Amino acid sequence: MTSSPKSLSGLRPFIRPYRTQVVLAGLFLLLAAGTTLAFPLALKLLIDQGLVAGSSSDALAEKFFELFLVAAALALFSAGRFYTVSWLGEKITADVKNKVYAHVLEQSPTFFETTQSGEVLSRLTSDTTLVQTVVGSSLSMGLRNLVMGLGAIGMLVWSNPMLMLQVIGVLVVVVFPSVYLGRRVRRLSRASQDRVADSSAIASEVLNAISVVQSYTAEKREADRFTASTGQALGTALRRTRARSLLVGFIIMASSAALLWGLYLGTLSVRAGNTTAGELGQTIVYVILLASAFAVLGEVYGDVLRAAGATERLMELLHTRSDVSSPQHPQQAPWPANGSSLVLRGVDFNYPSRPTQQALNGLTGEVRAGQTVAIVGPSGAGKTTLFSLLMRFYAPQQGDVLLDGVPIEKMDLHALRQRIGVVPQEAVVFSGTVLENIRYGKPDATLAEVMAAANAAFAQEFIADLPQGYDTYLGDRGVRLSGGQRQRIAIARAILKNPPLLLLDEATSALDANSERMVQAALETAMLGRTTLVIAHRLATVQRADCIWVLDKGRMVEQGTHAELIARGGLYASLAALQFAG
Repeated sequence: MTSSPKSLSGLRPFIRPYRTQVVLAGLFLLLAAGTTLAFPLALKLLIDQGLVAGSSSDALAEKFFELFLVAAALALFSAGRFYTVSWLGEKITADVKNKVYAHVLEQSPTFFETTQSGEVLSRLTSDTTLVQTVVGSSLSMGLRNLVMGLGAIGMLVWSNPMLMLQVIGVLVVVVFPSVYLGRRVRRLSRASQDRVADSSAIASEVLNAISVVQSYTAEKREADRFTASTGQALGTALRRTRARSLLVGFIIMASSAALLWGLYLGTLSVRAGNTTAGELGQTIVYVILLASAFAVLGEVYGDVLRAAGATERLMELLHTRSDVSSPQHPQQAPWPANGSSLVLRGVDFNYPSRPTQQALNGLTGEVRAGQTVAIVGPSGAGKTTLFSLLMRFYAPQQGDVLLDGVPIEKMDLHALRQRIGVVPQEAVVFSGTVLENIRYGKPDATLAEVMAAANAAFAQEFIADLPQGYDTYLGDRGVRLSGGQRQRIAIARAILKNPPLLLLDEATSALDANSERMVQAALETAMLGRTTLVIAHRLATVQRADCIWVLDKGRMVEQGTHAELIARGGLYASLAALQFAG
């Protein structure tokens, strides 16, 4: 990883609101480090003054009490540092996670064409966990050990400069191999995380398609594939464990060698009468503090680099700008009483991922308030693309789209989408209760309003048969409901929202005959009193439309009523002939 610790500067906007807590954490950190550095001085006084021949028991007790006071102060300051730093880590990480998630939700589909949702989830979980580890623990630990290490060096230079030169030589021997081994451990740690992620991806994919796996009797195949993946993860984890064990063993051995070397030289100095026993004890403790500080700093630096990379990825998400957004000064359109009016003028559109292939080509048309317009055509004609443009998931390269007399690019995005209700071909049901799913378009709706919408969507009967009625939990993606029941929930949601424009994207294509009749009746109720655009492959469902638009390769090739288009003998007539003949 080539990330620099400077990348952590991206967290400044999230740290700024907690300046008081940062100052408090810094104060506790300095006090804890200072108290740690004061401990060897208190130990020196205990040895030189409390343990000398002829000293009284009271003097000895007084020195031990002073040593206890230093320890008590260290405990107090360390607890304060730990709490404030951990609090900062939790708060800042939660703020980053919330900000990134809210920002991603505002991105257009163009963003998700190039960014996998699994990658976004990984950044929200793994990357924020790394940031939390550093902000809430490692960074504070690193700063504390840096202060202690510098302080220990200063005290050793002041108390015993010749010994300090020799200790530095030993520490250099310790540091460089530790850095090399530490880098290897970090590389293997990242590789181990990648292998674990691979196993998780396999499991997620298979569990989401378990019915297909079982229908093809592929359970053993998939279990073997997962076993092979976890075997790779295990092998990488064991290599990481071996490298980390080697690193830990080397640091302990080298630090012990440095300590014993300092102890040997100090003992010789005491025997020669050049140093007191208390000064020897003080020096040994400072050497221990210095060696441990270097060891911790090496490990912390690796964590900082990993968190810097994670911060870069999170900031990339935050700095992504949607190609569709609300204007700075949006125009307001009056709320229509009997459905919205819609005008299309020469609309051209290419998907960003397919810039040379036109999805819509000079599309022009008009829908009056309260009309039902059916949109038909072969696959790839641009029907669903038109719906995406009306919702402003994308912006056309050329042309105008006017809703209730106002160009949609000049309307506030939320205001525009509040005017539109959508019933997709595959109904989306969230893992909540029936009540929560129907209320999704109007969270403040009363129970009476929800029940009225469910009645209008012919959903009341099957809801009443559920174990807890409207409070029944529907499971992940509504797995407890049939396809027709999920569609009626989606229709009830759209009815409750009560939009002036309703978009129906082949809402009955995947249903059995009985469910289709129920859903079709619910749709006809939903269409009352509003403008409706219906995408349909089954021409029988659009014969009662006020007008039919026939699209082919992104162009409007025909429009009129069913009878008019049949009499014209064009594309619509040929499509109808194929279906009715079947």
